[in-house]
Amino acid sequence: MSPINPITPIPPAIARIAPDGNLTPRQKRRFLIGMSLRRQKPGAGSGHDFMRRRTADILWPDLREILHDIPWVIVGGVATRAYMPERVTRDLDILVRYRDGKDVIDRLKQASYTIVSRLAMPGYLMRSPQGIDLDVIFGQYRWTEEALTHPEQDPAGYPVIGLPYLILMKMAATRAQDWADISRMLGWASDEDLDKVRAVVARYSPEDSGDLESLIFIGQKERQMPPDSE
Repeated sequence: MSPINPITPIPPAIARIAPDGNLTPRQKRRFLIGMSLRRQKPGAGSGHDFMRRRTADILWPDLREILHDIPWVIVGGVATRAYMPERVTRDLDILVRYRDGKDVIDRLKQASYTIVSRLAMPGYLMRSPQGIDLDVIFGQYRWTEEALTHPEQDPAGYPVIGLPYLILMKMAATRAQDWADISRMLGWASDEDLDKVRAVVARYSPEDSGDLESLIFIGQKERQMPPDSE
């Protein structure tokens, strides 16, 4: 049996922030933002035509008939296709009211969905009859009702969480992919949408407003056309 690879020594840049190497999610995010800002170049992103595409080429379960009278919205990676080019993700995530959670699970079971496990947050991982994983999140956020009352629609017509609340969820995540999604979505958002995002973040997570501005800057920098000399 091959020995387990030893843990890489803590890099000095990380040790200066967290001597034990255990960065908090916010510290990790700020470290990666700082690295991106140092390396940022105009026009480093994808082409403008591609970035304006909004598609629903990947087929996901249509829950509109099953949950027809219960408010729900798509969140996570699938939700981003309403605000940036569609990308591959492994499962479908939806958000419902905490008090509606039991009814949602019961209806999905009646539609032949099976429970796989509990989630780390309130909710369940379920599996569709076709084998597609579905994370059902029971919303306990202060903004849950607000978000469920004002959904957007993706290119398939499915209800999707509004951009400000999607940004809040991804700001609280721990994966670099989530922060990359944020900068990409915000880099191509309108001034009006950016103002809405700023207002919601200032209301519900004001300590993240500085990071939000950095991620907006990174996204907009990627959107710029590169200098002719390049």
